[in-house]
Amino acid sequence: MASALAFRRGYAADRGMTTAEYAVGTLAACAAAAVLYKVLSGGAVEAALRSVIGKALGVDV
Repeated sequence: MASALAFRRGYAADRGMTTAEYAVGTLAACAAAAVLYKVLSGGAVEAALRSVIGKALGVDV
């Protein structure tokens, strides 16, 4: 029982991300957002979205 309690205390003290991990995670999220923006702002994707919206609304967009 005492070893389980000591394990829980040690685990609780080591939960969460450190500042360096937050920085790496933020950088990765920004890079993923930039790639997604480039893909979605491309001409082919824009044309496909216009076509889908036009067909859904029954208008020529």
